Amino acid sequence: MIGADGEQLGVMAPEAAIEIAREIGLDLVEVAATSRPPVCRIMDYGKFKYEQKKKNASKKSHSATLKEVKLRPGTDQHDLNFKLNNARKFLMEGDKVKVTVMFRGREMVHTYRGREQLKNVVEQLGPIAKMESMPRMEGRFMSMILVADREVVAEAKRAAEEEAKGAKAGEASEETQASEAESSEAAQEVKDEVKEAVKVEAADQAVAEAADESSEEAAPSS
Repeated sequence: MIGADGEQLGVMAPEAAIEIAREIGLDLVEVAATSRPPVCRIMDYGKFKYEQKKKNASKKSHSATLKEVKLRPGTDQHDLNFKLNNARKFLMEGDKVKVTVMFRGREMVHTYRGREQLKNVVEQLGPIAKMESMPRMEGRFMSMILVADREVVAEAKRAAEEEAKGAKAGEASEETQASEAESSEAAQEVKDEVKEAVKVEAADQAVAEAADESSEEAAPSS
C-alpha cells in the first residue's frame, strides 16, 4: 500500500488499509489491480478525479487567441507571402487572425488600396480562411478578422499526416533497397573471390604437374 504522501506502507489486509484511510479522512483507491498483490493508495479521490478531468480538458481544448498580421497598402508579394504563411499557421492552430492595413500621410486618400490588399489576402489564403468581420476603418487602420474553416483545416491535417506516412514508407523502402543492393554487392564480391581462389588453385596445380613431368623426364633410365 502507498500512503497519502507517497511513502510505501507495505503489504496489509484491506480492512487495516481502509481503517488507516478513514482515520486521516481520505479514501483508499486501487491503482494497480493486476499487480500481485494489488496496489492501493490513500488519497482524496474527489480531488484526484477533478485534477484528471481538468488535465484532460486542457489537452483537448485549445483556447483561440487573436493574432494580428500587419500590412501596408504597398506591401510587395515577397513580404506578403511571409505574412500569409504566419496567418495560415495561426489559422491551422485554431486561432483567429486580425489582418490590418496601416495608412500613413496621403495614403489615407487611397483607402481603396487597403481594401484591395485585404481582398487579396482572403483570396490567397484560400478555403482555409473565413471572414468573421468585414473590413472596416479604425482611424488610420483598416482591419478584418479571419477564422479557420474547421472542416478544411481537419482535411489539411489529415492530408499532411498521410503525406508524412508516405514519406516514411518511401524512406523505409529506399533503406531496404539500399540494404538489398549492399547484400548483392557483398555476395558478388564473395563469388569473385571464390573464382579467383579457384583460378589460383588451378594454376598452382598446373605448375605442380608441369614440375612433376619435368622431374620424370630428367630422371636417368635404369
